[in-house]
Amino acid sequence: MARTAPDAPRPTAAAVLDDAVRALTPDTAANRLVGQIEAGAAPRSVFATFALEQHQVIAADRLSFQHLARRADGDPPVADFFDLLARGETLALKQLAGLADACELTEREITEYQPRPGCQAYPSYAARLALGGEPADVAIALTANFAAWGAYCATVAAAMRDHYDFPEAARAFFDFFAEPAPAIGTQARQAVQHGLDTGQAQPATAHRYGRLLQAYELMFWNSVAE
Repeated sequence: MARTAPDAPRPTAAAVLDDAVRALTPDTAANRLVGQIEAGAAPRSVFATFALEQHQVIAADRLSFQHLARRADGDPPVADFFDLLARGETLALKQLAGLADACELTEREITEYQPRPGCQAYPSYAARLALGGEPADVAIALTANFAAWGAYCATVAAAMRDHYDFPEAARAFFDFFAEPAPAIGTQARQAVQHGLDTGQAQPATAHRYGRLLQAYELMFWNSVAE
């Protein structure tokens, strides 16, 4: 009697997310600005540009996450993940105020600022994913990107203290993202596991999304440096 091969074990969300982080982490040297900030070689003006651009990014990403949460309304673990991200953007905007104040940016300057195309490619692509990407796949791609983003923020926060003498309030935005976020990690695993269990998550597609997100992330930083 012919033997039937046992079914391959179904991947777990933790394994899928770990694989995405490993596969999609950019080369350290690819982010020119963070390397310059780490060495204290970037001009102080880049922090003002960063703050101005982030006001635009945060507003756009919050809308994208809210839309993804609505699209995933029939899949509560996925919807909860994006709802948590949307609320996180609101908190991030509050933390950004300290950097804007330290850079002496006025409300008029923030409102009338003309953003750089390279800095806004990331939120533009995130909006595209919000419209047409499978939410569970977007969750995988974003989780990989957040790992890189958090590392960048940790490096910048340390350099702001050691090389640029920024006060704690000005570093708060970077500290916010640099610190571990267990709730987001838990929600991400639950969202992705739901996607895997229901057949909605396709890691290969998520990696395609993630590669572009990482490229646009680098474009953001390098455009701030220009």
